[in-house]
Amino acid sequence: MQNIGIYIIGDEILSGKRKDAHLTFVIQALKTRGLQLAWANYLGDIPEQITQSLKASLAQGDVVFSFGGIGATPDDFTRQCAADAAGVPIERHEGAVAEIEAQYGESAYPKRVLMADFPKGASLIPNPVNRVAGFAIHQHYFVPGFPEMAHPMIEWVLDTYYTHLFHKLDYVEASILVMEAGESKLIDTMNLILANYPDVKLFSLPKLDAKRTTEVGVKGKAKIVAAAISDIKQAVTTLGFPWTEL
Repeated sequence: MQNIGIYIIGDEILSGKRKDAHLTFVIQALKTRGLQLAWANYLGDIPEQITQSLKASLAQGDVVFSFGGIGATPDDFTRQCAADAAGVPIERHEGAVAEIEAQYGESAYPKRVLMADFPKGASLIPNPVNRVAGFAIHQHYFVPGFPEMAHPMIEWVLDTYYTHLFHKLDYVEASILVMEAGESKLIDTMNLILANYPDVKLFSLPKLDAKRTTEVGVKGKAKIVAAAISDIKQAVTTLGFPWTEL
C-alpha cells in the first residue's frame, strides 16, 4: 500500500490570512474510502523549498495531493517547481487550453491561458467550477487552493484512479480512556506494549481535566491491534486504574 501525502502551499496559509480547509477534508475523504493520510507538509511560496519537497516525494513514489500555487500570478510557483522536480520543461497543454477557451472565449488571452502551461507529459484534472484544469504527473496531483474547486477535483482523482485501493488496507485503531492516571504512571505499560508488539504504533493523548484522563491506544494490523489493546486493558486493570473503551 502506497503512502498518501499532501502539500498545502501558500504564504497566505502560514500568515493566517486564509485558514486551511484541506487537511481535514483529505483525512475524511480518505477515511470514507478505507484509506489514510501518511503525512502533510505546509510550504510557503519559496520555489527552492517547493521543488526540493516535490523531488523528495517523487523519489519516494508516494501518492501526493498538492493544493495551491497553480495560478498565473507572479507568486504562483507550483507549476514550474513541479516541472523542475520532475526534470521536464513546461509546455502548453492543448487540452487545458481548450477548457480555458471554452469557459472564457477571447478573454482567455493573453493571461488566463498561462494556466494551461504544465510540466511536459502531465495529464489533466478537470475543474468542475471554472474549467481551469489541474494537472497530474507521476502520481502527484496539483489542484488550486480554493476548496470549492480543489475538493471535488481530489475526489475525482481518488474515484478515477484509486478505487482498487479502497477498503483494502489492513490498518485499524483501538484505544481506551484511562482515568485517575497521568501519562507518567502509564509509561512502563506503554513501553512493555511496544516491546511485545513492535509492529504497532502506540499513542497517548492526555486530557487536561480533573480526572487526569489519558487516551491510550494502538494502530496497525487488525489482529495485532486486537492482541495489543487486550494487553493494555489487562495491564491498566492490574494497576488499579478505571478505564472505558472507545
